[in-house]
Amino acid sequence: MDAIHIGDISIGTGKLVLIAGPCVIESEEHARFMAERLAGIAGRVNMPFIFKASFDKANRSSIDSYRGPGIVKGLDILSGIKKDFKVAVTTDIHEPGQAKPAAQVVDIIQIPAFLCRQTDILVASGETGIPVNVKKGQFMAPWDMANAVKKIESTGNKRILITERGVSFGYNNLVCDFRSLGLLRSFNKPVVFDVTHSLQLPGGKGDSSGGNREFIAPLARAGVAFGTDAVFLEVHDRPEQALSDGPNCLPLAGLEPLLRQLLEINAVLK
Repeated sequence: MDAIHIGDISIGTGKLVLIAGPCVIESEEHARFMAERLAGIAGRVNMPFIFKASFDKANRSSIDSYRGPGIVKGLDILSGIKKDFKVAVTTDIHEPGQAKPAAQVVDIIQIPAFLCRQTDILVASGETGIPVNVKKGQFMAPWDMANAVKKIESTGNKRILITERGVSFGYNNLVCDFRSLGLLRSFNKPVVFDVTHSLQLPGGKGDSSGGNREFIAPLARAGVAFGTDAVFLEVHDRPEQALSDGPNCLPLAGLEPLLRQLLEINAVLK
């Protein structure tokens, strides 16, 4: 497997990695609070940790929905978090022109699921040379992600992760086919299981998405039991007040006990 190495973090070598944070940067104060708390929890359970928060959510359901602070302010906040809390950071981009400035700050560029077929953004991300985490579209079969991988590899960049985040099942609903985790692994790349987005109900509230937060823990346990290299979790201290994806966010208080369970399951597999 083409393992990814970021400082002392290795993804794809058997040690389960956590990618977590609020869906969007709500404020500098909140992002720093979450990063510090998440880093502390990951440290206590001895789990490698990468902080994730978006500087922009360009695919919100409603024109009135909060999108984030924008690329300039958002990257500045992430840079401060990276420096002050000594954590790796990742964020998603939505346009090819955002790849280079993002790569100056983040350790992994994330490609949103809706954009996983967009050649220009995949190539621009690959050309940065840093790891690229491309999410499998809700409309994609696992084997079709081979084309996304090839587009990034055409730049000479083989530092690629592939994320499973559920597949459309009727209107406003997603389901997770765990076979996808195995099929994606056949590309010889580390596989990430995005638990919380797999429980999203896209557009389920009309002008925003719903979610099934109550199934986060069992879905995470099942995914780790099947086999994954990293677990992606949207976490918030007050999910009911989150400015994005609150219905499918894991409450901060529930993170540590869940991580301990996931690490125990992963240890049994090893």
